[in-house]
Amino acid sequence: MESTEINTEMVKRLTRDGQEYIIIGTAHVSRESAELVEHMIQEETPDTVCVELCQARYQSMTDSDSWRNMDIIKVIREKKAFLLLANLLLASFQKKVAAKFDIRPGEEMIRAVAKADEIGATLVLADRNVQTTLSRAWNSMGFFKKMSLLFQMLLSVGSADEIEEEEIEKLKNQDMLESVLEDVGKSHPALREILIDERDRYLAHKIRHAGGEKVLAVVGAGHLAGILRYFDDTIDTSELDQVPPPGKTGKIIKWGLPLMVTAFIVYGFFTGGAEAGAGMMGWWIAANGILAGIGAIIAFGHPATIISAVLAAPLTSLNPMIAAGWVSGLVEAFVSKPKVMDFETLGDDILSVRGFWHNKVTRVLLVVVFTNLGSTLGTAVALPMMARILHG
Repeated sequence: MESTEINTEMVKRLTRDGQEYIIIGTAHVSRESAELVEHMIQEETPDTVCVELCQARYQSMTDSDSWRNMDIIKVIREKKAFLLLANLLLASFQKKVAAKFDIRPGEEMIRAVAKADEIGATLVLADRNVQTTLSRAWNSMGFFKKMSLLFQMLLSVGSADEIEEEEIEKLKNQDMLESVLEDVGKSHPALREILIDERDRYLAHKIRHAGGEKVLAVVGAGHLAGILRYFDDTIDTSELDQVPPPGKTGKIIKWGLPLMVTAFIVYGFFTGGAEAGAGMMGWWIAANGILAGIGAIIAFGHPATIISAVLAAPLTSLNPMIAAGWVSGLVEAFVSKPKVMDFETLGDDILSVRGFWHNKVTRVLLVVVFTNLGSTLGTAVALPMMARILHG
């Protein structure tokens, strides 16, 4: 291998209790970072190599057929449609930037894994499960923050084309999640806490307790300062691995809103007569059904999917246990029937916004998300109109 110039700012050395730790901060789409990682492992011959990967991300990098094994029906039933869509949007951003500069996404992690195997070092997957991270982030946000997150991630797919090579230096100082969600994070500090600070602590703990006399860790440069800050702290990773249930406010709204709407309509019949009660019911059905249907149309859903969204939304909005998007998503999956080819081309299709709508797998996910969005907006429209009828 040719001699590689070492950026000492991105390589930190620590000694604790007789163990030597070498922590390298990298850019996930930089050839220079990939070469630095390979060079350092070759030169240092560590006993243990830690990488900023979880089991799920490691499998997706090493198993090109992993998408083929996905059960889209199971994803919807387990309420993970948004999480999968978010994963794909993040993957799209990283793949587009990497392709622009002719390097595989996460090349430095791929080389670190291969080099660790070559020298016989123990490999440690040091990052928290990406599903846990996204679930914690999702549960921390209200409805409008969630929608802002979704659209920010969709916009990131297009913005990746505009990144110039010199802007890779900025990515070296940011986590990939942070770079995509930068605008959302500014207005929602709790999101940064989950995406960056919690993972800094998680990575610090895993590296500190990796084992071996010499430990070399490969992490995104955006985590380097945080890992050093938390390196000597006592950290409970079991707490960071938990997905907390929705707060009390969320539960009150989830169960209280349907009860309030039902009581509202019943009260309308008793105080305003049949005409007022029917008018309130009409607004509830129309607003929920029409806007949920528009959501399914925006997602390019099948006609049967659109009809199911229109019919389901007024009922599911009164049932805390089910959402209109789950119904329409299952219908879309059944009538469109994503084929093996859709799973095989998923990696290429997510490289463009058009591809997300074209691929039958991602279209199902979009149907779930946009139908739920439409139904929620329908509720927001219906309530004041129902109140107006009752007041009149």
